[in-house]
Amino acid sequence: MRRLVSVCNRRRRLLTGALLLLVGVLVAGCNTALPLRLVTESLRTPDVATPDTETVASVATPVPETALPIPLVDAAGLDFFERRVVGVYERVAPSVVSITTRTLRRDFFFNVVPQEGAGSGFVLDRDGHILTNYHVIQGVESIEVSFGDQLTAPATVVGVDRRNDVAMLKVNVDPALLQPVTLGSSSDLRVGQWAIAIGNPFGQFGRTLTTGVISALDRTIEGPDNRTITGIIQTDAAINKGNSGGPLLDSSGRVIGITSAIFSPTGTSAGVGFAVPVDTLKRLLPDLLTLGRYRHPWLGIRYAYNVTPGLAEVLKLPVQEGLLLVQLYDGSPLLEAGVRGAQRQEIIGAQRVYTGGDLLTAVNGQKVSSIAELETLLESNHRVGDVVTISIIRDGRTLELEATLAEEPH
Repeated sequence: MRRLVSVCNRRRRLLTGALLLLVGVLVAGCNTALPLRLVTESLRTPDVATPDTETVASVATPVPETALPIPLVDAAGLDFFERRVVGVYERVAPSVVSITTRTLRRDFFFNVVPQEGAGSGFVLDRDGHILTNYHVIQGVESIEVSFGDQLTAPATVVGVDRRNDVAMLKVNVDPALLQPVTLGSSSDLRVGQWAIAIGNPFGQFGRTLTTGVISALDRTIEGPDNRTITGIIQTDAAINKGNSGGPLLDSSGRVIGITSAIFSPTGTSAGVGFAVPVDTLKRLLPDLLTLGRYRHPWLGIRYAYNVTPGLAEVLKLPVQEGLLLVQLYDGSPLLEAGVRGAQRQEIIGAQRVYTGGDLLTAVNGQKVSSIAELETLLESNHRVGDVVTISIIRDGRTLELEATLAEEPH
């Protein structure tokens, strides 16, 4: 029995020694992993699993400069933006046309001589409709449209809108030769977006592309009828004489406007170009196609004072902004709605002032402080036939009257 116990004790001691030796080896082998365990502990957050060794190593190791991404280029050496611009030109250029006009003029000796003009335009559909600026074809005798070196066709005027400087032409050519543009949207444009213009500068250089950005939005310029065009897009993409009527495009090749004017002391591009927004074009197109004109909504004010704080103080008006109505057109929507013009006249200082008319302060709840503001409000938000609520002040009382918008006389 004692021998059996001693044998067991000996085996127990040998087993214990072997275990201690194994533990020592394991501890020695883990010493190199101690710093990694410390990093793991520092990254550990409550209820989040501990990252594995590869994850921790990637976090702890800085990315060398040589591993930073570089611009990707294609086989031709074009980067991403260049490929987009090239793609836009290849898709849209066939839609851009050159417009040549001829007008008869008298020279110094009163001889009748032809005079040529030039502009640009773009194809709207396969029926041959082409959009350009009104000032490109204003008062001309004949119009020719060139689709490049191989095709030139005479064009007729389908419809015009002088106020927004827009004209629609039509050519009779094989529909298979026409490549319409894609109309985009101008309501969500942002300053800084890329802008691409394609046109025929100076009437000599066909289908020229220039790039830039949208420099500003909601600019105001003067149209051919000497009235203001609002909501204009400003761009620094080069626009010169002959570009008028060409498309302004976004980086996807969609039309966002029609190039219409530049601001320049020299008459050449100074980096300030203007385009009528495409949403305005979309609003005009149905009427231009069917009626040959756009029906501008109208209330019928012939004359009114823009109320200012100074005028309000002198005339003791109850408000400091609005329109003091003086004269309304016969049969106008306002007159039909019961609105009144001036009832008397007074001499204030050395000036005759017409007073006693209604004070127009708002249309459909939107405040109005000038004739220009009223025209912009109607033009942008309403159509002929719409019924609007007119807010007026008469003898100190506020009245709400309904009026049906009519077409502005032309």
